[in-house]
Amino acid sequence: MTEDDARVFKALADSSRRFLLDLLFVRDGRTLTELESELEMTRFGVMKHLKVLEEAGLVVPRKSGREKLHFLNPVPIRLIHDRWIDKYTLQQVSALADLKAELERPMTTTRTVQVNRVYIKASAQTIWDAITKPEWTVKYGYQAPVEYDMRVGGAYRGLASEAMKEQGAPDVIIDGEVLEADPPHKLVQTWRMTYTGEPATTLTYELDEKEGGICCLTVTHDVTDAPQTAAQTGGMLEGHGGGWAEMLSDLKSLLETGKSMYA
Repeated sequence: MTEDDARVFKALADSSRRFLLDLLFVRDGRTLTELESELEMTRFGVMKHLKVLEEAGLVVPRKSGREKLHFLNPVPIRLIHDRWIDKYTLQQVSALADLKAELERPMTTTRTVQVNRVYIKASAQTIWDAITKPEWTVKYGYQAPVEYDMRVGGAYRGLASEAMKEQGAPDVIIDGEVLEADPPHKLVQTWRMTYTGEPATTLTYELDEKEGGICCLTVTHDVTDAPQTAAQTGGMLEGHGGGWAEMLSDLKSLLETGKSMYA
């Protein structure tokens, strides 16, 4: 078992920490004060539990003005699931599988910002290329090519794979516009699924190189403005934000082992 796996299992072993994750699943982006009000323990006790969750990568803190908000990160659950699910029977890992499914459920209108974070043993430039170049994106996730005009105002297009086209998908399944580009550190863009009628949302990639050849990739999907037009989309808004944990897990697998999980 890796050190990362051990930290996740340790974090999930405590019922109070699992309750904190449940609270963030119901409504993400809470302050310490908000979380403290839901638990019968001291502020210091809640801070200690949040620290364990942060060290395991299950909670990601983000600054918003003077406040520090806490967001649920389902990626470590996905990585644990992908690593261990094949080694044991479904019954033995049913609790983990259920938790993975719950955390990865598509975002509802009560979760307007979804933060996913993963640590990958690769350079920021390599990860940037894997996100933005079609020769990479066809190797993981939905295995679909992308096109970027990497300048402010430039177009983004996510193209359908051959398998998607055979199932009736349009040639362009996702489109958007580049809002900010700082290769290989930060990319901000709009993101809209073309065939659902959903409104455009904002997607941010942030890459932070660490010691030892490790890079921290944080993907933030902000649908704050989307609920304003939810009535116009026939309730399709709940599709926003789903799939990032699986996508990032597969990206990590590809860059660290040379193989997609589904190869």
